[in-house]
Amino acid sequence: MTIAPRTPQIQSKLPKVGTTIFTVMSALAAEKNAVNLGQGFPDFACDPLLVDAVDQAMREGLNQYPPMAGVLPLREAVAAKIEALHGKRYSAADEITITAGATQAILTAILAIVRPGDEVIVLEPCYDSYIPNIELAGGSVVRVPLVPHSFRPDFDKIAAAITPRTRAILVNSPHNPSATIWSAEDMRKLEELLAPTDVFLISDEVYEHMVYDGRAHESAARFPGLAARAFVVSSFGKTYHVTGWKVGVVAAPAALTAEFRKVHQFNVFTVNTPVQHGLARYMAEPQRYLGLPAFYQAKRDLFRAGLAGTRFELLPSEGSFFQCVDISAVSDLPEAEFCQWLTTEIGVAAIPLSAFYADNFDQRVVRFCYAKEDATLRTALDRLARL
Repeated sequence: MTIAPRTPQIQSKLPKVGTTIFTVMSALAAEKNAVNLGQGFPDFACDPLLVDAVDQAMREGLNQYPPMAGVLPLREAVAAKIEALHGKRYSAADEITITAGATQAILTAILAIVRPGDEVIVLEPCYDSYIPNIELAGGSVVRVPLVPHSFRPDFDKIAAAITPRTRAILVNSPHNPSATIWSAEDMRKLEELLAPTDVFLISDEVYEHMVYDGRAHESAARFPGLAARAFVVSSFGKTYHVTGWKVGVVAAPAALTAEFRKVHQFNVFTVNTPVQHGLARYMAEPQRYLGLPAFYQAKRDLFRAGLAGTRFELLPSEGSFFQCVDISAVSDLPEAEFCQWLTTEIGVAAIPLSAFYADNFDQRVVRFCYAKEDATLRTALDRLARL
């Protein structure tokens, strides 16, 4: 008897998810030989000393499974850094967990706390993993828009969105995609708003070391009322120009960390051992992250100065490594179509902000990434000068 092969059909848990805008625009940039200022990663190398530190760890035989929560020297280095910068002491043993990137950290936090029927507030525009993460956990997404064009938090709307079913709120500062940052006053308002509730906070702080013009990053760890309920997420990949290494970290109170680790151990279990040891050794010199604001501000200023000669309206770039511009004076096309035209005809790829909204809200704004070699930025600016 011949048995006919049969592939069962999958009832998708993410029926609305397709190819991301980053994949689409990067593919188009490659096809058109455009300068890719769309996807958010550097085109320059990391410090060779960091590579040497990882290589040394490998050669020392540190190549087997590390502890599930991460190697202790790295967790201790993170705890010391947070205390030095924000005055909050986390226990390296019980409150710091090394993750396979910040995206995995956010998914793990959501899976740890969100149950079917729970509501989770996201502030749009938001990073594209948030909503699928919530849906995978069986939660309901409650979308609250940041103020259009300025991307400031609207606390009246946030307050109105909180219900007895609200399990968590996701906050991102410095913000991707808008490049805005939350002030200390913003964080205190959030602290006051959440104080009478049992709402968890997931604070996405992957661009924590990219804040400009002398301003400080206002981590949730700085505010006791927020730190007590928060999973604070950061990224070694963003900080040290090694996005492909996919190593992140979560700081959270011991009770929250215990639940987080229950999911983490059956999600990825643990993270690349020699890379963790290399990062721990590299962090011994704080200037390697304290110098990032000046490093990226120079790139921001170079890029903004070049764009000043175009018809783009430059929005503030307070943090992250993104620059948003209003395209109203340049084109009547919708954001997504404009980005395709810009890539094809001008030779520079950007990302439409509408891609960061569930309803594709179009406010005539696109995002560039300036985490590039100065020569790359100058090539892009020469092409954009045609506008």
